[in-house]
Amino acid sequence: MSSNRPSIQLSVIKQIAITVSDVDLALTFYRDILGLEFLFRAGGNLAFLNANGIRLMLTTPLGAGIVGNNSILYFQVPDIESTHQQLVQLNAVSERLPQLVAKFPDHDLWSSFLKDPDGNLIGLMEEKR
Repeated sequence: MSSNRPSIQLSVIKQIAITVSDVDLALTFYRDILGLEFLFRAGGNLAFLNANGIRLMLTTPLGAGIVGNNSILYFQVPDIESTHQQLVQLNAVSERLPQLVAKFPDHDLWSSFLKDPDGNLIGLMEEKR
């Protein structure tokens, strides 16, 4: 390691920003359909939720933000088939049904995808032992 390089190691995500067209519509989806805990609003175009210790910020486009062109959020779930089906029954849009992604020595990794009202992908993951 170079002596000029700082010894900072980032390992925990604390907040993720999702660019949406309508914060109220997105808040309804993330709070009422996905079941995330509402934390607070900051003005008309920011809402914050808790995803098990990671803060999710919903915002209208800032700077170069483009609605629907964002990173994917992956949520770990205990039963991917049941969870995916329940969310679709609550009006989440299914993008891809649960499927095996990879086999590891100690587990199989499964994932599925849903879309929020702006087309942002929401990934579900399960490590099946």
